[in-house]
Amino acid sequence: MKGLLKGLQVTWHNLTRRAVTQQYPDVLPELPPRSRGVIALQEENCTSCMLCARECPAWCIYIDSHKETEPPVTEGGRERSFNVLDRFDIDYSLCMYCGICVEVCPFDALHWSPEFEYAELDIRDLTHDKDRLREWMWTVPPPQPLDPAAEPPKEIGVAEKAAHREAEKAQRPPEPGA
Repeated sequence: MKGLLKGLQVTWHNLTRRAVTQQYPDVLPELPPRSRGVIALQEENCTSCMLCARECPAWCIYIDSHKETEPPVTEGGRERSFNVLDRFDIDYSLCMYCGICVEVCPFDALHWSPEFEYAELDIRDLTHDKDRLREWMWTVPPPQPLDPAAEPPKEIGVAEKAAHREAEKAQRPPEPGA
C-alpha cells in the first residue's frame, strides 16, 4: 500500500509540472553553435587530394577526378597540371559523422553545416553529390574569431608584406630609359 501511495504521489507531482517536450516539426530546436549536421563542400577549395576519402573509417566518400594542363605563363616555362574534380559524393547511410574528413582536409574544402533535416524514403537517395553538398555551404556558420591576445599567423604577415611591397612598387615612378 505504501508503494502505491508513493507512486501516486510521484504521478501527481509530475502531472502539475509544465511539459518540457518540444513539438519538433512545429518548433525547431535551438542547436548549439558548431553542431554537426551535414558536411558541406566548398568545391573551389578541393584539389582532389583524396585525403578525406583515405582517412574516412566508413569509406563513404567517393571522389573521381582527372588531370588537366595549363599552358606556361611565360615563354620557356613549364606546363602546369592540376586536378579537376569530376565526382565528390558522400554516402550518409554509411557516414558515422566522426568529422575526420573535415579535420584532415588541408584546403578547408569540407565544413560542418548545422542542417540535419535530410531524411529520405529510399536509402539510395542518401548518397549526396557535389552539387547537393555545395548547397549547404550557405548554412555553414562563420569561423570563430581569433583570440585577440594571440599573435597573427605567419601567413598573414607574409601576405601583408608582399602586398605592401607591390603597393610601393606601383607608386614608384618608372625609371628613365626603362
